[in-house]
Amino acid sequence: MTFRWRYEKATGGTADGPAEEFDSQQEAEDWFSAEWPELREAGVDAVTLLDGDAEVYGPMSLHEA
Repeated sequence: MTFRWRYEKATGGTADGPAEEFDSQQEAEDWFSAEWPELREAGVDAVTLLDGDAEVYGPMSLHEA
């Protein structure tokens, strides 16, 4: 399958974000580790990792607890 991130707003709606796709969960997580500050600055409040259409985990907040 193809891994990708779904970007979400704090209100529960979807947010715009890069349409990156990855061959593995590790690649997706490595990309996210480098990009999350920019995503937060762009208005993304949380992300969910998808494998195809299935949720792997999330939503995961981009803000401090």
